[in-house]
Amino acid sequence: MESRKRPREAESADVSSADGFKTPVKNASVVRQQDSDFLRWGVEDTCEYLHRQGLGEWANTFREQKITGVGLKYLSQENLEKIGIKALGDRLQILDSVRKLCQIAAEPKVFNDPIHGHVEMDPLLIKIIDTPQFQRLRYIKQLGGAYYVFPGACHNRFEHSIGVGHLAGQLVKALNERQPELHISRRDILCVQIAGLCHDLGHGPFSHMYDGMFIPKARPEIEWKHEKASLDMFDHLVRENNLEPVMKQHGLELPGDLVFIKEQIAGPPGTTASPSSKWPYEGRSRDKSFLYEIVANKRNGIDVDKWDYFARDCHHLGIQNNFDYHRFLKFARVCDVDGAKHICTRDKEVGNLYDLFHTRNCLHRRAYNHKVGKIIESMITEAFLEADPHIQIEGSGGRMFTLSTAIDDMEAYTKLTDTVFEQILNSSSPELAEARKILHNIVCRRLYKCLGQTQAEKPMKITQEILRKWASDLATSKPQSAAQDVNMKPEDFVVAVIHLDYGMKEKNPINNVRFYCKNDPTKAIQIRKNQVSKFLPECFAEQAIQVYYKKTDERSLEAAKKYFVQWCMNMNFSKPQDGDVIAPELTPLKASWSNNNEGEDGGCGMVVWWGGEHFKP
Repeated sequence: MESRKRPREAESADVSSADGFKTPVKNASVVRQQDSDFLRWGVEDTCEYLHRQGLGEWANTFREQKITGVGLKYLSQENLEKIGIKALGDRLQILDSVRKLCQIAAEPKVFNDPIHGHVEMDPLLIKIIDTPQFQRLRYIKQLGGAYYVFPGACHNRFEHSIGVGHLAGQLVKALNERQPELHISRRDILCVQIAGLCHDLGHGPFSHMYDGMFIPKARPEIEWKHEKASLDMFDHLVRENNLEPVMKQHGLELPGDLVFIKEQIAGPPGTTASPSSKWPYEGRSRDKSFLYEIVANKRNGIDVDKWDYFARDCHHLGIQNNFDYHRFLKFARVCDVDGAKHICTRDKEVGNLYDLFHTRNCLHRRAYNHKVGKIIESMITEAFLEADPHIQIEGSGGRMFTLSTAIDDMEAYTKLTDTVFEQILNSSSPELAEARKILHNIVCRRLYKCLGQTQAEKPMKITQEILRKWASDLATSKPQSAAQDVNMKPEDFVVAVIHLDYGMKEKNPINNVRFYCKNDPTKAIQIRKNQVSKFLPECFAEQAIQVYYKKTDERSLEAAKKYFVQWCMNMNFSKPQDGDVIAPELTPLKASWSNNNEGEDGGCGMVVWWGGEHFKP
């Protein structure tokens, strides 16, 4: 078999002559990347480095002394003085540049990851990982309450963040090797990796439960997301661990690169960018716009964050992952689109991208929004609300904060993780008795019951006031057939609204993706849905309304189910799937709930996109 392989040089020559497209020579990339391999430098490489560092006046001196990369390692002030560099300032400047090289060339640390295999991390990334602020992520479950439903979903934000940092490096390095004309510097690569590593620093206990369920109820007057806390925690991490000098030693330029890192995590700074500004970012100019599409892609949602959590979550949940990010890495390249540079992929990969968003939808339906998982998160949220005034966390300056106010102080927030669950559960404080009881019910599996799921005709804007009103309406939606001696209270109902989409609300994210063809890899094109298949989704967003009931005795539960069906009728919502079973005397009363399937079997019928294949039930 070995004899059949062509030498790489010959293969490249064949490709150039076959299609007329000349592959760019990679020597520009080699120059930028060889700093980490300086021990192999010859004399001219050393002199070139001096020029890049603004020390070119000493290049001839180094050339005369035949100083190679190995020699740089042993330079001292005395040695430099002997070869004629008399000024102390010049000697210190040269030694500082050499010290940067040694930092760059330090051995990377290797993590054995179950998803990506052996992952190498740059020494600067290790400095960030080995901080209390990053290590905190070891104690925050990636999937929150889903762990109480899926026993394998025990993974944490810590390993996910390492995976995203790794994939960010893989993608930016692949682009650099494929297109050296992009002039991706080592600084760019490090900043992108740091952004991937730190993008989830702001998550609270049980991940999305904290910012999606707890904070909106505990502090409804504010709009707060974990991305904001990620920026605050990143600043706190850098400051508390004195990392700015370390970052400078590794070649970062501050504060510009810190701004760039934070822009990748949360988007452009809304307060500083003027509305008329054509380019809203400050960290990098428009010619590096593609770098903003790697960690958190605001353009179409295809980013390395999804790549990692798809692969990692599916692995731990036991669900098939239909998206192969390795193919995207192989075909990714940057093209000009409307004056900016965007990451594009091959036209033949459009089906793979629809698989990506189908996988996202499946994970939300089957795992992230599993009804029992949402019930458990609702119970944890209720326990946290009960405990909120009584949990005291010390922050900066000795000030005390609660579960809901710790987000205002990063020193206090660093101490807030999933462990607060056990803190409440194992406490003996009388003030925590009610919260302790709720968590004890979770442990003993005495959970709220799901009455059912329904949908509104059109998506609605949901507020805490609407949810409270719906709970009140449920308590008064008494059907004529209900038992007269059952008393329903609004506080016994929990209404949860679940948003399901492809990541861009009602829009098709693939419309914001650009592709290139084999014949012309430099030209970006758009591929519309009707150019791919008629079996793809027509609607890209919907809301599901789930209702839970706190009482578990059979008599109350049966009555609550009938109240729920009556409420759906009153609200003109869709018929619950088991509506004909739990309230057969009610469902025939609503004409639109008729079981007449006329019209559903005609034409194409219902079509499901499943794992890259099309099925018509």
